[in-house]
Amino acid sequence: MSGNEPMIHRVSAWTLLLAGAITMGGCERPPVETLQGGYRGLGMEQVINPRLDAIKAAKNQLPAPIPPAAAGGPPATSVYKNIQVLTDLNVAEFSRVMLAITQWVAPPDQSCNYCHTSDLSSDARYTKVVARRMLQMVRHINSDWKTHVSNTGVTCYTCHRGNAVPQNVWFTDSGQSAETGLIAGNAGKNKPAPAIGLTALPYDPFTRFLLQDANIRVISKDALPDGNRSSIKQTDSTYALMISISQSLGVNCDFCHNTRSFAMWDGSTPKRTTAWYGIRLARDLNNNYMVPLTEHFPPQRLGILGDVAKINCATCHQGVFKPLYGESMAKDYPELLGPMHTVASPAGGSPPAAASRPATAGLLAQP
Repeated sequence: MSGNEPMIHRVSAWTLLLAGAITMGGCERPPVETLQGGYRGLGMEQVINPRLDAIKAAKNQLPAPIPPAAAGGPPATSVYKNIQVLTDLNVAEFSRVMLAITQWVAPPDQSCNYCHTSDLSSDARYTKVVARRMLQMVRHINSDWKTHVSNTGVTCYTCHRGNAVPQNVWFTDSGQSAETGLIAGNAGKNKPAPAIGLTALPYDPFTRFLLQDANIRVISKDALPDGNRSSIKQTDSTYALMISISQSLGVNCDFCHNTRSFAMWDGSTPKRTTAWYGIRLARDLNNNYMVPLTEHFPPQRLGILGDVAKINCATCHQGVFKPLYGESMAKDYPELLGPMHTVASPAGGSPPAAASRPATAGLLAQP
């Protein structure tokens, strides 16, 4: 036995090192700061890592605005053919928007040719048909969804960030995608997926909640036997969606919710109301703008089920609590703030018990 003791000690040491590495692997590497965002004693705090925030900040820099267009001048419709959306702009304003879109969306090696042929009025390229609808969508968001975007507004750059296709989009997942490596018939659960924080929760929370209008709930308001229709499966789907939202905004759950009771609106932070509208905004855009464009996209741009790429919170937010940290590009592009759109804003309603929440709840010292 005495001859084996050194080996035993060495094995034990390596075991402890391995166990320590595994344990620390689940912790945030310092420096870490916390910022209280709600009622004292409830642990309503945001975890802030300046090292990671610096990386996010570098990815959320605004491009320099194009100089404003001169006022007056002939209408764009008198010079260019087949203008269907920006009909209220003059030639200078219209050209400015086209130049901006080229910088925000078009691949550098294609520029205007990404959407246009030599005949600028032609709709031969699907990208032009899609871009036209996206311009309608941007104006629709800026004029009809101030309940979510306020006066900050959005531009094409908010989602695209210089990419022809936004980096954060989603397709309906049948359970056979390469990302999840799953097979059908598992109730939407099995291997961890990046969209839900590498958990084993349902890997596609977006179809149920951001395309369809399934109830987002964990507990029922009514008792058994007749009223309680919340199930463990519904709870799992809700948590999957909440994790994806948390990742998309780079915040903890208590950015919106009161840890005393996540389901209760009384005591939740004001940001929960903004998020409530954001979920309905995503549904509106997916159903009224993205899905109707499906037939215009080539097969290689569709998902494995033949569906079009769709929007979730990450599409705009890209890891920060406000897109581009709340800096407004839309104010520099009034051409995109116009009321021109073809789909009216849905009624939507109001968040439950919104008026009963304390006005001071959850105010963070952030812009």
